[in-house]
Amino acid sequence: MRLQNKVALITGSANGIGLATARKFAAEGAIVVVCDLVKSEVDQTVNELKKLQAGACGYVMDVTKRTQIDSVVADLKHKFGRIDVLVNNAGITLDARLVKMTDEQFDRVISVNLKGTYNCAQAVAETMIAQGNGVILNASSVVGLYGNFGQTNYAASKFGVIGFTKTWSRELGAKGVRCNAVCPGFIATHILDAMPEKVLQQMQDRVPLHRLGKPEEVANVYAFLASDEASYINGAVIEVSGGMSV
Repeated sequence: MRLQNKVALITGSANGIGLATARKFAAEGAIVVVCDLVKSEVDQTVNELKKLQAGACGYVMDVTKRTQIDSVVADLKHKFGRIDVLVNNAGITLDARLVKMTDEQFDRVISVNLKGTYNCAQAVAETMIAQGNGVILNASSVVGLYGNFGQTNYAASKFGVIGFTKTWSRELGAKGVRCNAVCPGFIATHILDAMPEKVLQQMQDRVPLHRLGKPEEVANVYAFLASDEASYINGAVIEVSGGMSV
Protein backbone atom coordinates (compact mmCIF):
# COMPACT_ATOMS: atom_id res chain seq x y z
CA MET A 1 0.00 0.00 0.00
CA ARG A 2 1.45 3.31 -1.13
CA LEU A 3 0.53 5.41 1.91
CA GLN A 4 1.11 2.86 4.67
CA ASN A 5 1.00 4.55 8.11
CA LYS A 6 1.25 8.06 6.67
CA VAL A 7 -0.75 10.57 8.71
CA ALA A 8 -2.90 12.46 6.20
CA LEU A 9 -5.05 15.46 7.13
CA ILE A 10 -7.79 16.06 4.54
CA THR A 11 -9.97 19.15 4.80
CA GLY A 12 -13.57 19.04 3.59
CA SER A 13 -13.35 15.25 3.68
CA ALA A 14 -16.92 14.29 4.61
CA ASN A 15 -18.33 14.90 1.13
CA GLY A 16 -17.53 14.87 -2.56
CA ILE A 17 -13.92 14.75 -3.72
CA GLY A 18 -12.71 15.01 -0.13
CA LEU A 19 -14.66 11.92 0.90
CA ALA A 20 -13.41 9.99 -2.13
CA THR A 21 -9.88 11.03 -1.22
CA ALA A 22 -10.34 9.89 2.39
CA ARG A 23 -11.53 6.50 1.16
CA LYS A 24 -8.66 6.17 -1.31
CA PHE A 25 -6.03 7.15 1.25
CA ALA A 26 -7.51 4.66 3.73
CA ALA A 27 -7.35 1.92 1.09
CA GLU A 28 -3.69 2.80 0.54
CA GLY A 29 -2.92 2.35 4.24
CA ALA A 30 -2.91 5.94 5.48
CA ILE A 31 -4.07 7.11 8.89
CA VAL A 32 -6.80 9.46 7.68
CA VAL A 33 -7.64 12.62 9.58
CA VAL A 34 -11.17 13.62 8.55
CA CYS A 35 -11.86 17.36 8.92
CA ASP A 36 -15.15 19.03 8.07
CA LEU A 37 -17.80 21.36 9.46
CA VAL A 38 -20.61 19.03 10.54
CA LYS A 39 -19.88 16.64 13.41
CA SER A 40 -22.38 14.00 12.33
CA GLU A 41 -20.84 13.84 8.86
CA VAL A 42 -17.32 13.69 10.27
CA ASP A 43 -18.31 10.87 12.62
CA GLN A 44 -20.06 8.98 9.83
CA THR A 45 -16.98 9.17 7.61
CA VAL A 46 -14.62 8.09 10.39
CA ASN A 47 -16.87 5.14 11.23
CA GLU A 48 -17.00 4.12 7.57
CA LEU A 49 -13.21 4.15 7.31
CA LYS A 50 -12.79 2.21 10.53
CA LYS A 51 -15.15 -0.50 9.22
CA LEU A 52 -12.65 -0.86 6.38
CA GLN A 53 -10.00 -1.56 9.02
CA ALA A 54 -8.36 1.79 8.34
CA GLY A 55 -6.78 4.08 10.88
CA ALA A 56 -8.95 7.17 11.12
CA CYS A 57 -9.88 10.04 13.41
CA GLY A 58 -12.04 13.09 12.91
CA TYR A 59 -12.32 16.74 13.88
CA VAL A 60 -14.87 19.47 13.38
CA MET A 61 -12.67 22.14 11.81
CA ASP A 62 -13.36 25.38 9.95
CA VAL A 63 -10.40 26.28 7.74
CA THR A 64 -11.09 29.99 8.34
CA LYS A 65 -10.58 29.54 12.11
CA ARG A 66 -6.85 29.41 12.80
CA THR A 67 -7.30 28.50 16.46
CA GLN A 68 -9.28 25.39 15.46
CA ILE A 69 -6.62 24.38 12.94
CA ASP A 70 -3.78 24.87 15.42
CA SER A 71 -5.66 22.78 17.99
CA VAL A 72 -6.08 19.91 15.51
CA VAL A 73 -2.43 20.05 14.47
CA ALA A 74 -1.28 20.04 18.10
CA ASP A 75 -3.49 17.05 18.88
CA LEU A 76 -2.20 15.12 15.86
CA LYS A 77 1.40 15.78 16.85
CA HIS A 78 0.59 14.52 20.35
CA LYS A 79 -1.18 11.38 19.04
CA PHE A 80 1.08 10.43 16.16
CA GLY A 81 4.22 12.55 16.46
CA ARG A 82 4.02 13.64 12.83
CA ILE A 83 1.88 14.88 9.94
CA ASP A 84 2.90 13.46 6.58
CA VAL A 85 0.28 14.78 4.16
CA LEU A 86 -2.06 17.76 4.00
CA VAL A 87 -4.78 17.81 1.35
CA ASN A 88 -6.26 21.31 1.17
CA ASN A 89 -9.57 20.20 -0.32
CA ALA A 90 -12.12 22.41 1.49
CA GLY A 91 -13.76 24.97 -0.76
CA ILE A 92 -17.02 26.73 -1.62
CA THR A 93 -18.68 28.56 -4.50
CA LEU A 94 -20.90 31.65 -4.32
CA ASP A 95 -21.32 32.58 -7.96
CA ALA A 96 -22.39 35.86 -9.52
CA ARG A 97 -21.38 38.06 -12.42
CA LEU A 98 -18.99 40.89 -11.56
CA VAL A 99 -21.70 43.56 -11.69
CA LYS A 100 -23.95 41.53 -9.37
CA MET A 101 -21.43 40.08 -6.90
CA THR A 102 -21.64 41.30 -3.33
CA ASP A 103 -18.69 41.99 -1.08
CA GLU A 104 -19.94 39.23 1.19
CA GLN A 105 -19.88 36.69 -1.66
CA PHE A 106 -16.39 37.73 -2.68
CA ASP A 107 -14.95 37.81 0.83
CA ARG A 108 -16.44 34.48 1.91
CA VAL A 109 -15.05 32.53 -1.06
CA ILE A 110 -11.62 34.12 -0.68
CA SER A 111 -11.70 33.43 3.05
CA VAL A 112 -12.43 29.71 2.65
CA ASN A 113 -10.69 28.80 -0.59
CA LEU A 114 -7.60 31.01 -0.40
CA LYS A 115 -7.04 32.06 3.21
CA GLY A 116 -8.17 28.63 4.41
CA THR A 117 -5.54 26.95 2.24
CA TYR A 118 -2.91 29.34 3.60
CA ASN A 119 -4.04 28.75 7.19
CA CYS A 120 -3.76 24.97 6.99
CA ALA A 121 -0.47 24.92 5.11
CA GLN A 122 1.16 27.34 7.51
CA ALA A 123 -0.14 25.33 10.47
CA VAL A 124 1.58 22.12 9.32
CA ALA A 125 4.67 23.55 7.62
CA GLU A 126 6.92 23.72 10.67
CA THR A 127 6.08 20.13 11.61
CA MET A 128 6.91 18.89 8.12
CA ILE A 129 10.14 20.90 8.01
CA ALA A 130 11.19 19.45 11.37
CA GLN A 131 10.47 15.94 10.06
CA GLY A 132 12.48 16.61 6.93
CA ASN A 133 9.63 15.45 4.71
CA GLY A 134 5.97 16.01 3.94
CA VAL A 135 3.49 16.65 1.16
CA ILE A 136 1.06 19.54 0.73
CA LEU A 137 -1.60 19.07 -1.95
CA ASN A 138 -3.79 22.01 -2.91
CA ALA A 139 -7.16 21.87 -4.66
CA SER A 140 -7.26 24.37 -7.48
CA SER A 141 -9.59 24.02 -10.48
CA VAL A 142 -9.69 24.39 -14.23
CA VAL A 143 -11.35 27.70 -13.35
CA GLY A 144 -8.05 28.62 -11.72
CA LEU A 145 -6.34 28.04 -15.07
CA TYR A 146 -8.81 29.55 -17.53
CA GLY A 147 -11.39 31.56 -15.56
CA ASN A 148 -15.14 31.10 -15.90
CA PHE A 149 -18.22 33.23 -16.43
CA GLY A 150 -19.85 34.24 -13.16
CA GLN A 151 -16.98 33.10 -10.95
CA THR A 152 -14.83 36.15 -10.25
CA ASN A 153 -14.34 35.17 -6.61
CA TYR A 154 -13.82 31.45 -7.24
CA ALA A 155 -11.41 32.05 -10.13
CA ALA A 156 -9.38 34.49 -8.04
CA SER A 157 -9.15 32.00 -5.18
CA LYS A 158 -8.11 29.12 -7.41
CA PHE A 159 -5.59 31.19 -9.39
CA GLY A 160 -4.21 32.19 -5.99
CA VAL A 161 -3.91 28.57 -4.86
CA ILE A 162 -1.72 27.90 -7.90
CA GLY A 163 0.46 30.84 -6.85
CA PHE A 164 0.71 29.36 -3.36
CA THR A 165 1.73 26.01 -4.82
CA LYS A 166 4.49 27.45 -7.00
CA THR A 167 5.83 29.57 -4.15
CA TRP A 168 5.71 26.89 -1.45
CA SER A 169 7.37 24.34 -3.72
CA ARG A 170 10.34 26.71 -3.90
CA GLU A 171 10.35 27.62 -0.22
CA LEU A 172 9.78 24.14 1.20
CA GLY A 173 11.33 21.86 -1.40
CA ALA A 174 14.83 22.19 0.03
CA LYS A 175 13.39 21.15 3.41
CA GLY A 176 12.04 17.89 1.98
CA VAL A 177 8.45 19.09 1.67
CA ARG A 178 6.77 18.79 -1.72
CA CYS A 179 3.81 20.93 -2.80
CA ASN A 180 1.57 20.31 -5.81
CA ALA A 181 -1.87 21.38 -7.04
CA VAL A 182 -4.67 19.45 -8.70
CA CYS A 183 -7.15 21.17 -11.03
CA PRO A 184 -10.38 19.17 -11.41
CA GLY A 185 -12.75 19.88 -14.25
CA PHE A 186 -16.44 18.94 -14.24
CA ILE A 187 -16.73 16.32 -11.50
CA ALA A 188 -20.00 14.51 -10.64
CA THR A 189 -20.57 15.49 -7.01
CA HIS A 190 -23.69 16.56 -5.11
CA ILE A 191 -22.95 20.16 -6.09
CA LEU A 192 -24.33 19.30 -9.53
CA ASP A 193 -27.54 17.69 -8.27
CA ALA A 194 -29.61 20.84 -8.71
CA MET A 195 -28.40 21.55 -12.24
CA PRO A 196 -30.86 21.04 -15.11
CA GLU A 197 -30.22 18.04 -17.34
CA LYS A 198 -29.65 20.35 -20.30
CA VAL A 199 -26.83 22.15 -18.49
CA LEU A 200 -25.23 18.87 -17.43
CA GLN A 201 -25.32 17.69 -21.03
CA GLN A 202 -23.67 20.89 -22.19
CA MET A 203 -20.93 20.36 -19.62
CA GLN A 204 -20.32 16.83 -20.85
CA ASP A 205 -20.25 17.99 -24.46
CA ARG A 206 -17.31 20.28 -23.63
CA VAL A 207 -15.23 17.29 -22.53
CA PRO A 208 -13.53 15.14 -25.20
CA LEU A 209 -14.31 12.04 -23.12
CA HIS A 210 -18.01 13.06 -23.24
CA ARG A 211 -18.67 12.46 -19.58
CA LEU A 212 -18.24 14.06 -16.18
CA GLY A 213 -15.37 12.99 -13.99
CA LYS A 214 -15.78 10.82 -10.93
CA PRO A 215 -14.57 12.00 -7.50
CA GLU A 216 -12.50 8.82 -7.31
CA GLU A 217 -10.58 9.86 -10.42
CA VAL A 218 -9.39 13.00 -8.64
CA ALA A 219 -8.69 11.03 -5.46
CA ASN A 220 -6.43 8.68 -7.43
CA VAL A 221 -4.26 11.62 -8.45
CA TYR A 222 -4.03 12.90 -4.88
CA ALA A 223 -2.99 9.43 -3.70
CA PHE A 224 -0.24 9.21 -6.29
CA LEU A 225 1.07 12.68 -5.49
CA ALA A 226 1.05 11.92 -1.77
CA SER A 227 3.05 8.74 -2.27
CA ASP A 228 6.78 8.20 -2.62
CA GLU A 229 6.14 7.27 -6.25
CA ALA A 230 5.80 11.02 -6.87
CA SER A 231 8.99 11.88 -4.98
CA TYR A 232 10.37 14.09 -7.80
CA ILE A 233 7.12 15.93 -8.52
CA ASN A 234 7.15 19.36 -6.90
CA GLY A 235 5.46 22.59 -7.94
CA ALA A 236 3.28 20.80 -10.48
CA VAL A 237 -0.25 21.86 -11.44
CA ILE A 238 -2.10 18.82 -12.76
CA GLU A 239 -5.36 19.16 -14.66
CA VAL A 240 -7.88 16.35 -14.14
CA SER A 241 -10.59 17.36 -16.59
CA GLY A 242 -10.96 14.73 -19.29
CA GLY A 243 -9.19 17.07 -21.69
CA MET A 244 -11.80 19.86 -21.61
CA SER A 245 -9.14 22.51 -22.25
CA VAL A 246 -7.71 20.80 -25.34
